Amino acid sequence: MIKTSAFQQSIETVEKLSLEEQEILINTLQKRLYQQRRAIISQEIKEIRQELAEGNIKFGSVYQFLEELDQP
Repeated sequence: MIKTSAFQQSIETVEKLSLEEQEILINTLQKRLYQQRRAIISQEIKEIRQELAEGNIKFGSVYQFLEELDQP
């Protein structure tokens, strides 16, 4: 017996929908993905601001950065 993946099952289920329903599903999924990405970016911004407030972020040139990498 061949076991199909959840992804494949999802595709087969979507293919049973009408074209209009598929378009609505795609639009809905895109909006949710955008919301998730915004949430991730927002969290990263909060973390960066926190690091900046704690003084954990250094500013400098690429040359200075490469020099630091070369130090033991």
